[in-house]
Amino acid sequence: MPRLQEKPLLGKIFILGKIKCETGLHIGGSKEKMDIGGIDAPVMRDPLTREPYIPGSSLKGKLRSLFERMENKQFNRSGGGDVWRHECTDSQCYVCRLFGSTGSNADENLPSRLSVRDCLLEEESREKLKKIDTGLQYTEWKFENSLDRVTAAANPRQLERIPAGAKFEFEIVYNVEASNGEAKKDLSNLLELISLLQDDYLGGHGSRGYGKVGFTIDKFMARKLEFYRATSEEDKKSNSSILENKTIDECKQNVDEILSMFDIL
Repeated sequence: MPRLQEKPLLGKIFILGKIKCETGLHIGGSKEKMDIGGIDAPVMRDPLTREPYIPGSSLKGKLRSLFERMENKQFNRSGGGDVWRHECTDSQCYVCRLFGSTGSNADENLPSRLSVRDCLLEEESREKLKKIDTGLQYTEWKFENSLDRVTAAANPRQLERIPAGAKFEFEIVYNVEASNGEAKKDLSNLLELISLLQDDYLGGHGSRGYGKVGFTIDKFMARKLEFYRATSEEDKKSNSSILENKTIDECKQNVDEILSMFDIL
């Protein structure tokens, strides 16, 4: 209980906007059935609507992996198979403070301050993708070959990907907990990571041209805890702040402004 009292929730900060696929995007899902000549690697789809989406776990995981490399962190924890990541119990570790870590016992856990929602298709993109004729619903085939270096025999495969130009709506939520400047550093790091991701790739097969994405930020906003207790629109407005249609760089420049209502700078 004392550890919880050391981390009071002061409010939440939201970054909302669009992710645009600059090149075809593949975030793999499971094959539901085996068809001769069918897709070898399908994309993630909503089981009800059959629409492709970007899982929040994929976006958050990519941002974390970039952060670990940016901070030159040691990969000390196995995530299963040959996947390794950095995790520690140091509350001043920028990576684990923002993205969370699991300690050897409950008292050493660092809950993530960041929540990344699943990214759903934007309405305009949904309507455009409905009209394309690729033989697949909302997506396209990508035929590839790997060649045996000795016999030159081809090994063809079919990958499914989301076409370039498609847009998804994203939402990232940050819990404001600290009053010693940590929130400012966390948000600055987060915005830097979003910027860095634009020059990297999201999903699989990035070295072959997949997964280049661009971010636009529609809203950068803050809500104090009193916002959720308020019963009138006037009170809600006085306990929230919003910046609209800003570039990533403009959001970086306005971190102090968005945090000013929390009196923690």
